[in-house]
Parts: sequence; structure tokens; C-alpha cells
Amino acid sequence: MTSPRIIADQNMPLVEDYFGQLGKVMMMPGRDINRQSIEGAEILLVRSVTQVNKSLLEGSSVRFVGSATAGTDHIDLDYLNNKSIQFSHAPGSNADAVVQYVLSAFSHLKPQWQQSRVGIVGCGNVGGRLYQKLVNLGIECRVYDPFLNASQIQDLVSFNEALDCDIISLHTPLTTDGEFPTHHMFNQQVLAQLKPNCLLINAGRGAVIDNLALIDRLRQSDNLKVALDVWESEPQINTELLDLVSIATPHIAGYSTEGKIRGTSMLYDALCRSYLDREFIQQPSMSMEDKKVPLDATGKVLSQLLLECYNIDADDQRMRETLKQGETGQGFDYLRKTYPQRREYSHYRVAADTALNRQLDLLGFSID
Repeated sequence: MTSPRIIADQNMPLVEDYFGQLGKVMMMPGRDINRQSIEGAEILLVRSVTQVNKSLLEGSSVRFVGSATAGTDHIDLDYLNNKSIQFSHAPGSNADAVVQYVLSAFSHLKPQWQQSRVGIVGCGNVGGRLYQKLVNLGIECRVYDPFLNASQIQDLVSFNEALDCDIISLHTPLTTDGEFPTHHMFNQQVLAQLKPNCLLINAGRGAVIDNLALIDRLRQSDNLKVALDVWESEPQINTELLDLVSIATPHIAGYSTEGKIRGTSMLYDALCRSYLDREFIQQPSMSMEDKKVPLDATGKVLSQLLLECYNIDADDQRMRETLKQGETGQGFDYLRKTYPQRREYSHYRVAADTALNRQLDLLGFSID
């Protein structure tokens, strides 16, 4: 059998290591993937910036599409199904990374977050992981997800009850139809309901918040703190909103080294099993340093320690400085392409006799 031609987003790590043993791999920017570039390709590997639909694929030789993401709103699943094009994605691959992004936002903007009530809107792979971590730490949570019931989530509440929290973290997919659409779910009326000094975090999909309504809300009062990792009209984000929010990052919440490699690995496994119809081929080395990094927790509070592992403020400053220098869209994509290595909590080792041991263990740190 002829080796397949493979087109892949250049922001996916270790693609050559995994897929190079199957065929010829061509890496390119995800936004540059078009009908011409996929000519002759059988396998297409993307992230969320590539719209995979009839416009891209009609008349192509692509028979397998893999997205190294949890969400699928950039994929026309009906079209793929109608054309018998196999599809796989990577739900949960970056869930831990996004949770750790959210906890860093908590720690930076509300250092006493452990005394806060946290509302979680959307309780899938990421929201569910965040909820479990917080509950294990003894944090009061309220969860809104109309697709779950009380037997699945103990702290399930109505939407309005979820809004009555000190911190609200959004983890919904982006939908425009059905009984519970999420597009502009946080509109002018909802934003006006938020408590004074509430912290609102969106690490899900940008258009879940009406960005223009959020600008109006932040213009009217500075009693709302906002951390945005996702934006409407990415990469051409609204720079006025950038200036108004407390934390701004370029859609990198899930960009841990471990999370990105998990995504590549999951697609490789799916391709081997479902498309190539063969046993799982031996995975290549993860090419990651196995040695744990020691972390001194002596005399520190939890927020300090979490910010030592990942300081979200550094990403915020990098984004503001980069976007001031030139064209917004190019700067946004440049930040994603050149994002520095960020490791998950499991990479850090803490001595066994610290006061924070139980909390750190629950969060996934290695404890000696």
C-alpha cells in the first residue's frame, strides 16, 4: 500500500515522530491550510483554527480528519459523515492544563480563592475536572450544565444560581441551536447580574461571551475582574476589550507540553485502530524530560506555589507587549506558535513534610 500524504498543523508537537512512520508529513500553519495545500493528502490533522468543512474538503482525497482538540465546533461533522470521512478528536487531552490555567487565574486575581464560592458553567471534560479538584479541596461550588442531572453532579443548580458566585469559570462548547445554545450566553443582561468584584474566566469558546456587551459592562464599572483566554473573531481580537480585562491570553489555556502531546498521541492511536485497521503501532518516545523538578513549599500558601508552577501574568504581559508592536492577528498567532514550554503539576516534586501536602497531592503534584 502507498504511504499516505499527511497534512498537519505545525502547532501539534511530535507529529513527525508519531506519523512519520506511516507516511510523508507536511507541517504548516493551521490558518494556511486550504484546498490547494491538501491536494493529494489522505490524512488531515488540525487544531481549532482550521475550519474543516465542504469548502475545504470537497473534491479532495482526504479520508481521515483528526483534531487535536476537545471541541469540534470548527468541524462540519455532518459533512464528514455524509462523505464517509473518518473523524477523531482528543477530548480530555488538555483538561488538566486548562484546569491549571484557571487555578493560576484564581491565584493571581483572587489570592484568597479558597474562601470563595465558585460557579462552573459547563461540566464536561474540563469543567468536570475543575469541579472535582475544587470539591476535593473543600471549595463550595455551584455547577450549571443543562445536559447533566443531580445524580451525576451533586452541586447542580439553575443558571441564575450559578451566577451568584464570587468566581465564575466558563467551559462550554460553542453552539448556536438546540434548546440550550451557548452563543452569547453571557449577554448584556447576564453580565449585569454578576456580583460586585466577581471574577469571570472564559477558557472555553470566545463567543460564549458577547464581547461588545462585555466592553460596555467594563466601561461602566471596574468592579468586575475578567480573565479571557478565548475571544470573538480570533485572531483579530478587539483590542479595546484587551485593554479592559484583567488577564488576557491568546487561546493557550490548554497549551501544556503534556496536554499537546496527549492530543497528538490520541489521534495517532485513533488513526491506527479505526482508519488503518491495524493494531496500535508502538508509540515513539514522548521526548520529554522524566526527571521531576523539585519545588520548595516551605512557608508558602497554595496560591504562591501554583503561580511558581505557572504564572499566568507572564502570558498576559507577553500578549499585551506583542500586540502593541504590530498587526493584531499576526501577533495573536505568533504568540500561539512560539508559546514557551509549560509543564503540568505532575512534573513538580514536593517534599513529603510540607503543610500543603494533602492539597498538592489532590491537585496532581508528585509528593516524595
